Amino acid sequence: MAESVKNVVLVGQGGVGKTMLAEAMLHLSGATTRLGGHSGTKPTLDYDPEEEKRSFSIKLSVAPIQWQNCRLNVIDAPCYPDFIGDAYCAMAACETAVFVVDAASGPQSTTTRLWYAAEDLSLARAVFVNRIDRSETNYDDTLAMLTDRFGNRLAPVTLPMGVGDEFEGIIDVIRMQSRRLDANGKVEVFDIPEQYVAAAEAARDAICDLVVEADDELMMKYIEGETLTNQEIEGLLSTAIAERLFVPVFAGVCVKEEGVVSLLDDIVAYFPSPATYGKVPLVNGELLDVDPDDNRPVVFVFKIMNDQQQGRLAFIKVLTGTIATGVELTNARTRKSERLAHIYRMMGREMTEIKSAEAGDIVVVPKLEAQTGDTLSATGKVEAAAFRFPNSLYRIAIEADQRGSEDKLYTFLEKMADADPTLKVDRDEDTGQTVISAIGEAQVSVLLDRLESRANVQAHTVPLRIPYRETIRRTATGHGRHKKQTGGAGQFADVRMRIEPNPDGGYEFLDEVVGGAVPRGFIPAVDKGAQETMREGVLAGYPMIDVKVALYDGQFHPVDSNEMAFRTAARLGFQDAVEQAEPVLLEPMAHMEVTVPESYAGSVMGDISACRGRVEGMDTTDKGDVRIQATAPYAEVVDYATRLRSLSRGTGEYSIEVEGYEQVPHDVQERLAAEYRERRSQGR
Repeated sequence: MAESVKNVVLVGQGGVGKTMLAEAMLHLSGATTRLGGHSGTKPTLDYDPEEEKRSFSIKLSVAPIQWQNCRLNVIDAPCYPDFIGDAYCAMAACETAVFVVDAASGPQSTTTRLWYAAEDLSLARAVFVNRIDRSETNYDDTLAMLTDRFGNRLAPVTLPMGVGDEFEGIIDVIRMQSRRLDANGKVEVFDIPEQYVAAAEAARDAICDLVVEADDELMMKYIEGETLTNQEIEGLLSTAIAERLFVPVFAGVCVKEEGVVSLLDDIVAYFPSPATYGKVPLVNGELLDVDPDDNRPVVFVFKIMNDQQQGRLAFIKVLTGTIATGVELTNARTRKSERLAHIYRMMGREMTEIKSAEAGDIVVVPKLEAQTGDTLSATGKVEAAAFRFPNSLYRIAIEADQRGSEDKLYTFLEKMADADPTLKVDRDEDTGQTVISAIGEAQVSVLLDRLESRANVQAHTVPLRIPYRETIRRTATGHGRHKKQTGGAGQFADVRMRIEPNPDGGYEFLDEVVGGAVPRGFIPAVDKGAQETMREGVLAGYPMIDVKVALYDGQFHPVDSNEMAFRTAARLGFQDAVEQAEPVLLEPMAHMEVTVPESYAGSVMGDISACRGRVEGMDTTDKGDVRIQATAPYAEVVDYATRLRSLSRGTGEYSIEVEGYEQVPHDVQERLAAEYRERRSQGR
């Protein structure tokens, strides 16, 4: 089976026609009777209501296709930036990535990002240039953009014949023939028109120049001027593509299904299968053989999906061996055994149950407890190497519209996060907010819509609260006196305390009372009152840190003094001392590492400086990008995911970590203190 199945992921910039290419593959193979997503026909693969609402893919979909003697598992991956996580999942399960590019605009930022992700996974790559029939396109210009961006390993294997109204099909350079679809959708093969022969021969020579590197003996023959036979060239193609010496470029028009047959033919003929792709790397550094006859099956969970109708679905790739209905496998991460009660092949939302699946195949298993990235095996000791997800750096707080819905809200969010590694949810202990971490705003928007449609909970997002801190800069004394008489026993307590900075020492309380001015039984109440005031803050309503408190004197009444009175007096005394101790506001600082193409480095550094940040260093990555190290106030970069996307046109990446606190500028402190006083005056 591993030889007769191939797994291909379609990726690229959003809106370039990936889903239409997958729909064309389904239609041409006979898997569907109509071309989905065209002329009012609903797409087979984009069936989610949120996809219909937004008109772009937000999740991966598998299109199983039988072409010639081979089963192709074609995965249509969403590549809108906020949903790019599923593209990483899909690439982890495939041997080949086909990058769909618009003929007019060429490769864009997301294409570049995914190109290098595919390179890191050692995937074979190909490019499908879509919409080549438009009058404003020039195939040579598109090829130039591709080679300029991705290097000179790319060369066309198909060429367009004409543009605009004069488009009449494509030239298959490998087979040296022209192809077009007739009125019935059948491929019509004919000789290459004379005006295109020279271009076809030149393209064939360019292919030979690249693929010949896959065989030293044939390379010497080629260098010495001998002509390679068709059989020799075709033999070299598979090796060159698998070893990433050659990236074939296809031309076509997905909506007309032109050029798609050549792509399918070449995937079957030349692209790697799970067996030829090589052994599977494991966490322990060993390599796993791809063998359908291995009686110890191993499967890899590359995607968990919570489907509204089908429930929890695990998309798995059989790495080795054969799985059958009812088999029990052990999860290497949890050490728990799970039974594969049912196995399905999935096309869009349609699920067809099958009895077994062999090495290399991709299937769906419902109701597994496994998570994305888990490996299940007969022994439970095999674990495939993990794959990297894009960072989830867009953070926003979420609140239920109605009180009482908080638990239901959090439960649903955890369920969604369990299925999507790019979505994280946590409760911020400092601010009390429920915080969502995602790739971008659109991902959170879909989450809110699903929250309402699936859990019947309405919610909204609110900005993150910044966890400021307060402290003091000098030693001061304070006096707190609480006296209340309401008839009968009253309340009385008097405390005198000293506070002083305690750098990096947290809170510390000292009992310096002598002579019984404050009875021992009330001293813990003074300590408690001081701590309560520190938690609430004095200057701007934020917790205080690094303060040493010493109670050195006081007074009490034998009848009216009690624990509550001394707690109240301590609060008053602490507040009095803080006002004289030069209170300051501290803000969390974020250490950032930003990576962008060199052309955007100046804009990024300027933006960092504009938001009170400091550029602390920069270097160049292996891919030629600029990596910038900087520190900035967290309040200024809490929305940096959105800003960087705008600054770098989606090409930038960054990491951020909150490290330590620094004093805020005077104007910021005054503004936050004034806002606090306003809230207190309004009873908030």
